[in-house]
Amino acid sequence: MEVTGIRSACIAPIRGVREVVGAVTLGRSERTEPFTTDDMLLTEDIARRAGLALDNARLYERQRRVAETMQRHLLPQLPTVPGLEMRACYVPAPDASQVGGDWYDAFVMSDGTAGLVIGDVVGHDLDAAAGMAQVCNMLRAYAGELEEPPSMVLDRLDQAVARMAEPTMATVVFARVEHANGGWQLRWTNAGHPPPLLVESDGRALFLEAASGLLLGTGHRLPREDAVVPLAPGSTVLFYTDGLIESPSHALDDGLDRLSTHAADLIGQPLTAFCDRFLASVRPADNDDDVALLVLRVPG
Repeated sequence: MEVTGIRSACIAPIRGVREVVGAVTLGRSERTEPFTTDDMLLTEDIARRAGLALDNARLYERQRRVAETMQRHLLPQLPTVPGLEMRACYVPAPDASQVGGDWYDAFVMSDGTAGLVIGDVVGHDLDAAAGMAQVCNMLRAYAGELEEPPSMVLDRLDQAVARMAEPTMATVVFARVEHANGGWQLRWTNAGHPPPLLVESDGRALFLEAASGLLLGTGHRLPREDAVVPLAPGSTVLFYTDGLIESPSHALDDGLDRLSTHAADLIGQPLTAFCDRFLASVRPADNDDDVALLVLRVPG
């Protein structure tokens, strides 16, 4: 007491669910009278609230780690497809509260065609990450079962999502990269997701806005469509989630414009360098969402 100058003190333990994690100490240096019963009750209440806040913070961080680990383990190794290059990356949200359901997938189907997927389950919590896992696995299963157009695969998936125990909604682009006339073509359908971006070798950029329909899980049964575009040598297709274009500080159109401008500027870069520099230049500084990016290139 002589060192601190405190003449009277009140100490209350900070209790967690399973253990004491600290203590609150209040001291008086100028007044000599002891703390009253009301003072001690107030100190105990402060300590109780502090313990509750610490427990919630620990639980919150544990949930964030579980969700992020789930996402990272579900994101696949990209397959090797002769005549094509692929790169992908996932960047978690900077804010723990925004752990979500963004994912990408790429696989070779039974007929040798490459399937590409980018998707986003609505929500930003562990439930969204769990829903993402289910939707991702069901889509891969349906795509590999029968050689069907992307629209029919997503129609099957939409019906399956409606039967899930927990209500789930998701946006998805599913595409097939097919041989055509000695080259390649992209056949895709879009369930409410931001449109893929096609960039030619000369820098011309085009958003693939055709074949757009409702997101999965709405309960509405509307016909889905397919669209096809040829992929010339040297062309690049970008599949991305909305965290790359949305920001509180600018309109969505501004994000899309920035996306296409930077993609055109970097099109001459090797694909690995392209992905790193593209993310660094396009992702909004005030973005609070996670980002998934899948890039396909037909070598020149």
